[in-house]
Amino acid sequence: MKKEKYQHMAFSFLSQHYNSDIIGLKLGENLVVVVSGMNLVQDVLTKEEFEGRPDNFFIRLRSMGTRKGVTCTDGYLWHDQRAFVLRHLRNLGYGKQNMENILHDELIQLRKQLGTSNNQKIRIGPQFAKAVLNTMWTLVGGSRLSSSKFYLDKMLVLLEKRTRLFDISGGLLNHFPWLRFLVPSKTGYKLIMDINNDLKTLFQEVIAEHLSTYDSVETRDLIDAYLHQMKSTEKKNNIFYTDDQLIMVCLDLFIAGSQTTSNTLDFAILLMVLHQDIQRKVQKEIWSVIGTERLPSINDRYKMPYVDAVICEVLRLCQVTPVAGPRRALKDTELGGYYIPKNTSILINLHSVNNDKQHWSDPEAFRPDRFLNGDGTLRSDDHLIAFGLGRRRCLGETLARSCIFLFFTGILQHYHILPVNDENPDITPVPGMTMAPQPYHANFVPAEVFIDKSDLLPQ
Repeated sequence: MKKEKYQHMAFSFLSQHYNSDIIGLKLGENLVVVVSGMNLVQDVLTKEEFEGRPDNFFIRLRSMGTRKGVTCTDGYLWHDQRAFVLRHLRNLGYGKQNMENILHDELIQLRKQLGTSNNQKIRIGPQFAKAVLNTMWTLVGGSRLSSSKFYLDKMLVLLEKRTRLFDISGGLLNHFPWLRFLVPSKTGYKLIMDINNDLKTLFQEVIAEHLSTYDSVETRDLIDAYLHQMKSTEKKNNIFYTDDQLIMVCLDLFIAGSQTTSNTLDFAILLMVLHQDIQRKVQKEIWSVIGTERLPSINDRYKMPYVDAVICEVLRLCQVTPVAGPRRALKDTELGGYYIPKNTSILINLHSVNNDKQHWSDPEAFRPDRFLNGDGTLRSDDHLIAFGLGRRRCLGETLARSCIFLFFTGILQHYHILPVNDENPDITPVPGMTMAPQPYHANFVPAEVFIDKSDLLPQ
């Protein structure tokens, strides 16, 4: 049996080898079921009996030794915390004009940084990571994360190292936890403990600042909303709204906001470098709808089917989470004709759907036209699963889609992006819990050098 570099490719190989969309694996002492193919993937993502999260060594390690937060919990705690976070983020402008204003501020900062580069080669991935994280943190903590005050650069480096050391199943450390006593550094145990300590310190400092300026009638951000709830329920001995739970909610949103969306944007720019013809079509639509003077708006997306199709194709071809977060069977059940005992861990191979050769015919090709109808309107496709399905679909989908659209169009509105020294960067992703492009540089040149804007501005 051949050795695969990527976990999702190994799962796809095993599925083909055994001619089955459901396979069972023993990873260390853990029995795990892996599902592939549209039908089974959809079943696990949408059926209530598969909404649980495993309770294993890695999940608890990732969650600072707790079973708290939103991402890695299930049952009533998960329902309550997810509903609370979404409700109060919406009250604070999530999905509304306030969120767009925050994104515009970050886009302006991004374009300023590109404008001071003097046409020198730029590594844009880390800049995307800061912009996306600052957007999320403004909603959560009320302000941007200052690089000097909160060690933002250090945090992003540590989180990137953590992502590369583990896969979605938790890697060797989850399956052989005793290895942490023998090789704590090589297993990633020391790194994740260091990250946990640094992040916990950061969150405690932010929460302490909020408490020092706390006003019971003012809600500046999500942390304030959470503090209101903690104070209103403290006499009822409510175990859901505690200091530890608030820290874990911050951690979940911090991690979610730091990598998946920024890596998608990084892939999108890389694909524009590699496909100059598509980049020019994107710019033509941007200029014909938005022009060059005003910032793009989230509402512009509905008038820009080609840009939307390009983003859909980026999400499909370069999915940053090809294996969805693990699920746990909440009861004895059946899946694909097999008996699944309660508490079985299930891994979901999204790659098998987004790259299904029978459905897409040429899944390895970057072809945005596959998401367009004959009349040029956007064509939806159920086989694109970018943010999950069902009640556990991505909590930050609205922010992620808005970030991707505004940052992507806002940069290409002003800059044409070229490879450095006519070299094509490598599209092969870096493996880990989330996929990322190989580090690459590009030249960001004022776009008017390449295209006559007078032909494209609205009349």
